Amino acid sequence: VQLQASGGGLVQAGGSLRLSCAASGRASSFYTMGWFRQAPGKEREFVAAIKWSGGSPSYADSVKGRFTISRDNAKNTVYLQMNSLKPEDTAVYYCAAGGAPYSDRWGYWGQGTQVTVSS
Repeated sequence: VQLQASGGGLVQAGGSLRLSCAASGRASSFYTMGWFRQAPGKEREFVAAIKWSGGSPSYADSVKGRFTISRDNAKNTVYLQMNSLKPEDTAVYYCAAGGAPYSDRWGYWGQGTQVTVSS
């Protein structure tokens, strides 16, 4: 499975961004998909995940109510809508496939996309 993340950029605090992750490869639409982030000097952390059915999304407490994960299996794409962004959301965001929410053990990782939130 190959994953291609896009949509990062520079935004002011309070703004919004939508990240996309296009998956390709065998049975990619059947995997649980997730987003992680890593800020400078910090460990990579779980952000959100969604099952192949689209149900029961999971979120880190730090993003609940602000971020929404969704997927379009017809397009093999998962999205992360990020609203009310804060400077502490600044990080490289990675998409992943084939794992479990809150776990760091995922089968496939994409390259990161930089999100920078200015104050």
